[in-house]
Amino acid sequence: MAITYRGERFEGYNKPKRTSSHPSKSHAVLAKEGEKVRLIRFGQQGADNKPPRKNESEADKAKRRSFKARFAKDIARGRKDKTASAAYWADKVKW
Repeated sequence: MAITYRGERFEGYNKPKRTSSHPSKSHAVLAKEGEKVRLIRFGQQGADNKPPRKNESEADKAKRRSFKARFAKDIARGRKDKTASAAYWADKVKW
């Protein structure tokens, strides 16, 4: 079931997608919580971050810890309401 929202196509609610044509944000999601629907763009275009993986460097681990510490309050807010925080989606998809 594809959804078109503001001229942009999404595979469904709460399903993030890459936005390579956007000048500054790398991903977008059509977030839905109850009746509230919101387009959220998140992630820096071209950022060098990866999900946790086996044998990763200490520098990558430190970057992940720093991101999670910096945005801890926003990530927690997003767990309660998916439409509230881009940091929640960045944590879930990119880190």
